[in-house]
This record gives sequence, structure tokens and C-alpha cells, in this order.
Amino acid sequence: MNSENQWEMVSLLLNARFALSVTDLVTGNTRMPVLRGEMRSHEPMSKHTSWRVEGHADHYYIPADLDDFTNFLQGSPHESITVIGLGSNLLVRDGGLRGTVVALHAQLNDLRLIEQNQSGGLIYAGAGVACAKVARFAARHNLAGAEFLAGIPGTVGGALAMNAGCYGSEIWEIVAQPQIINRSGHVFIRQPSEYTIGYRSVELQHELTSTIEPEWFAGGYLRLPHGEQTESRQRIKQLLTQRVDSQPLNQPNAGSVFRNPPEDYAARLIEACGLKGCSIGGAMVSPKHANFIVNTGNATATDIEALILMVQSRVMKATGIELRQEVRIIGDARRLT
Repeated sequence: MNSENQWEMVSLLLNARFALSVTDLVTGNTRMPVLRGEMRSHEPMSKHTSWRVEGHADHYYIPADLDDFTNFLQGSPHESITVIGLGSNLLVRDGGLRGTVVALHAQLNDLRLIEQNQSGGLIYAGAGVACAKVARFAARHNLAGAEFLAGIPGTVGGALAMNAGCYGSEIWEIVAQPQIINRSGHVFIRQPSEYTIGYRSVELQHELTSTIEPEWFAGGYLRLPHGEQTESRQRIKQLLTQRVDSQPLNQPNAGSVFRNPPEDYAARLIEACGLKGCSIGGAMVSPKHANFIVNTGNATATDIEALILMVQSRVMKATGIELRQEVRIIGDARRLT
């Protein structure tokens, strides 16, 4: 069997709605790996994003673990791949996503204490581990500095990709080394010095981006100082209370929609423009927190994106300040067929 026909067969297998096995695809002495995860077709992304709006993925793969994710990437070289975690910072357009979405939440879930010494400790957290779980794990091992992660409604992989933070702290402040998986399925370690880290921004140094293939964060090693468990748990409790009091958690949302401009707050600017409670279709600027857009029950991705653009336009016209999106918008516009 030539390689072209082999990959045509793999493509057909990707349409199956069950765990894949491709052990029968043999080229010479090379046997294709067994995939142990779950493949779904035409999967509604409303199930997997916190805004709960439609837009289907052509294929949706849930890897069993990091090794399985590696095998999947190596076995589907021509597929368009989109990697997601909790979908808490993501808007999928109504036309959906082509190719395959790979969901890491709770799958790349390894969370370990690697070492503990006089200066503190080192934790490894897989990309699919919820940030709040890392905060509790660190506290349980008497390590401080990760409490703020309890306020981030996402996974470690997503937090690393955008330098997520809250309450004055950001995740890259505690990153010792990120673990990477690339499009070829190779897993390796990078150094923080290989990235340009900014506010809600993480980019590989320019000299690296021109020579490498697409890659994602598979996990990260976090360096933390010693702390006191009771104090850390109390801090986590305070942060969660503050979050409940200030954010519209009773309605589907994707957290802060816009980045704070230098020396100002997006929420203050939006509120000053009289936009609290403003709505398009089922999407509304939250009356509780102006930097949140909520789904009141029947919003479409088109409604939300239109409201984002309207807020940006109104704030720019009134203040001259451009609000930059913090949320990621992907996928196709609504298809007519």
C-alpha cells in the first residue's frame, strides 16, 4: 500500500464515532499506532465552550493521554488541527470548525510534585489540568504563589498559551519550563527565554517561528516557594469569593472579553460609554461586570461577535482607545447550505 492510499484510509477512519484502531495499516515494517481515544463526528461545540453557542466541529477527538495525542498527530499529517481545553476563552463561529478539534481537558491530566527542597518545590501539570486544581494541589504541598490560579476558569495549556492571570499575578511568573508537542507529534521542553511574554500574550521569539511547525503546550513545570497550607487555602477562598461577587457566573460567558489597556480598565471604559446591559440578539454586556458578555439564553456566535465589534467601535469613538480582544474567535461564518 503506498503512503497516499494509507493516509486516505486514515482519513476515512477519522469519520468514525468510536475509538480508532489502525493496526491493519502496514507499510513495509512500519505499523500505524493504535489510537485509544474517542473520535466524534459533527460535534456541537456548544457542549465544549463556556459561551454555550453552536458551531459544529467536523471531527472531535478526545485523546486517552499524551502518548495517544502523539500517535494521533503522527497518524493524521494532513488534518487541520485545533486544540482546546475547557473552551472558557473561546468563541466558535456558527459555521463551525473544519478538520479535527482535539480536546485536552481532563485528558492530559498528569499533576505531580517533582521535587521539594529548601527553596520551594517544582510541580508538573499537564495541559488538560484545570488551573484551580493546580492551586489546590500546590497549597496541599505547602507551596505558595499559585493561589491566583483558582480564579482562572481554564486549563494549564490555555493559561500558558495566553499568559493567563488575575488579581495581580500571571502564570508565566511561575513557569520553570514549558513542555511542548508539535504537529509531528514530538514532545520536548522549551525554555522561557525562547518566548516573548507580555500581558495576555505569549509568542515564540521571531527567529524560531520561521523555521518550526505548529506546536502546542502539552504541560508545564511550575517553580513555587514554600508556603503555609492554611494561609494558601484561605487566600484561595478569598479569591473565589471575590470572583463570585464580581462576575456573572450564573450566565454562560467566556470571562473577560477585552484586555485592559495600559493604565486603565476595559470594564471602566465600557461602563463609561453606557454599554452595560446593551444587547444584540441573545448576547448582552453584563450589568454586573462590563467586560463580560453573557449568553442570555439564545445567543448565537454571530450575536456575540457583533456585540464585541460594537463595544470596540463605541469605546474607540468616545475615548480614542482601541480595546483588544482577550477571547479567541475561530471557525467559519454561518454556512448557507
